[in-house]
Amino acid sequence: MQRGRATYVGPPRSPQGAGGCVNVRRLGTESLDADSDQEAALSLWPDALTLSIDAADRVAADLADRGWSVVPEFLAAPTAATLRAESLARRDQFHRAGTGRGAGHHLQPGVRGDDVLWLGDTPDAPGEGGDLGALETLRVHLNRTLYLGLDGFEAHVAVYPPGAGYARHRDAFHGARSRVLSTVLYLNPGWDDADGGHLRLFLDADGSESFVDVTPEAGTLAVFFSEDIEHEVRPATRERVSVAGWFSVRR
Repeated sequence: MQRGRATYVGPPRSPQGAGGCVNVRRLGTESLDADSDQEAALSLWPDALTLSIDAADRVAADLADRGWSVVPEFLAAPTAATLRAESLARRDQFHRAGTGRGAGHHLQPGVRGDDVLWLGDTPDAPGEGGDLGALETLRVHLNRTLYLGLDGFEAHVAVYPPGAGYARHRDAFHGARSRVLSTVLYLNPGWDDADGGHLRLFLDADGSESFVDVTPEAGTLAVFFSEDIEHEVRPATRERVSVAGWFSVRR
């Protein structure tokens, strides 16, 4: 991970991987209080707590302090490899991503160059076997510690061909209160910084160039507030695969 134009070296972060967990499907659309929410996760998904409390606490503290967090090894290597294989096996089901929604949706290859497959579009979509369950555990924990009221999740697998990127943008408009937290989970084993493809998080709302670059190594998770953090995907020299997701609240 790089900060500004220098390499950032911080304390090691090696939480347990979250292999073989549960489906990322919601507990339900009903609202649950903090205690019952945690209890429900324990009773319905006993394997969900493979996400260590240390890792979940670190994400919560980072979000409260600076609005973003990066967790290496959020997923164990075998789990990330399974998700990658499941995703690429459905490569013919992907479509070119665009910008905007509804009538405002259109393709802009110079702005965004990835192909996507929305999870849930097909019964056998990647992650249906439960490999993304640690994200649900994280949602429960963030609701309990930060009182975010997150009660929905949407996600897609994104494949960026060599040379493709995504220009600087935000994932939500201020005041929309739909997408609250953005998550990006990487599925690229053996990634080298020289391969490019970093997720660049711009840290200052005033448009300055203070930033952090996140290496898209398999198993790494990036989390940030959708309305606040502008970000971009830098072009890479090799194919780059990730699962992009958004926790939301009901309007």
